[in-house]
Amino acid sequence: MSAPKIAVIYYSTYGTNHAVAEEAARAAREAGAEVRVLRVAETAPQAVIDTQDAWKAQADKVKDAPVATPDDMIWADGYFFSFPTRFGSAPSQMRAFIDTLGGVWAQGGLANKTVSATTSAANDHGGMESTLLGFYTSVMHWGSIIVAPGFTHASIGEAGGNPYGFAVKAGEFNDAGKAAVAHQAQRLVEITAKIAAPVTAEA
Repeated sequence: MSAPKIAVIYYSTYGTNHAVAEEAARAAREAGAEVRVLRVAETAPQAVIDTQDAWKAQADKVKDAPVATPDDMIWADGYFFSFPTRFGSAPSQMRAFIDTLGGVWAQGGLANKTVSATTSAANDHGGMESTLLGFYTSVMHWGSIIVAPGFTHASIGEAGGNPYGFAVKAGEFNDAGKAAVAHQAQRLVEITAKIAAPVTAEA
C-alpha cells in the first residue's frame, strides 16, 4: 500500500500556527505519510503588516515557503489545517484560499478526503471552538471526512481538552501541545490510510 499523502496547510500571523504545522508534518511523516507543508497566501496589505514587527517577521520568515494551490488539494488524500481564529471564525486569508477551491469541489475533487484542523487565539476564550466547528461546516460541503481528535489519547486532555482539534493560546505552544498535535496528525494519517487504500477485488 502506498503512503497516504497529507497536505499540511497553515496560515500564521505571528508564528504559532506555523510551529503547529511543522510539528504536524513531522508526526505525519513519522507515521508513514508523504507530506507537503504549505502556507496560504497573505492577503493583508504590506503597509498593514509593516505596522506590527511580529507579523512582519513571520511574513518575512515564510516568504519563500510554497503556497497552497487547488492542485495540492487534488494531490493529497488528507488535509491538516492550522490557522488562528478571527472573531470566532477562520481568518480572511484562509477563507480566501477556500474560495479558490470551487472548481475542484465542483468536480468532486475534495470528496472522501480526510480533514483535521487546529487553531489558536490571543486568549483562552477567544473563539477557538467556534472557529473549528465553523471550518468543519465548509468541509462537510466538500464531502470530506472530518477526523477530529476527540478524546482518543491522554495528550488531548493534557493540552486543554479540545475534542474538535488542538487549540492553543498564541505563543504558548509547549511540549503538551506538541504531543496533542502529534497524536492528531498521526490519527489523521491512520484514518486516511484506511480510506485511501485501494479496494482489492476478490479472486
